[in-house]
Amino acid sequence: MTAPNELRLLPWAGPEGKPCYLSTDDRGGYMSRLADNIEAAQLGTAAELLDQASEILDEQDAGPEDVRRLAQELSRALRDVLRVATSRGTSWR
Repeated sequence: MTAPNELRLLPWAGPEGKPCYLSTDDRGGYMSRLADNIEAAQLGTAAELLDQASEILDEQDAGPEDVRRLAQELSRALRDVLRVATSRGTSWR
């Protein structure tokens, strides 16, 4: 988590895809709780996609469109997970 007096990267983008930040020391405030809930949902979605990926990749008759759609969804989920990790203080770049 972010330290007091530090900006928190929120799990959504602002206009033009720019990052949004929250400036508050109140971790129990409405916006902090909203961000926590959205991050939890994003992480849950990523976990579900991982399970689906195993199933689709194990299917003998999975077509290129199935694999392409899976790759797109996994890419979105990975982007969300990296944003959560960055928000919680882990730098990946």
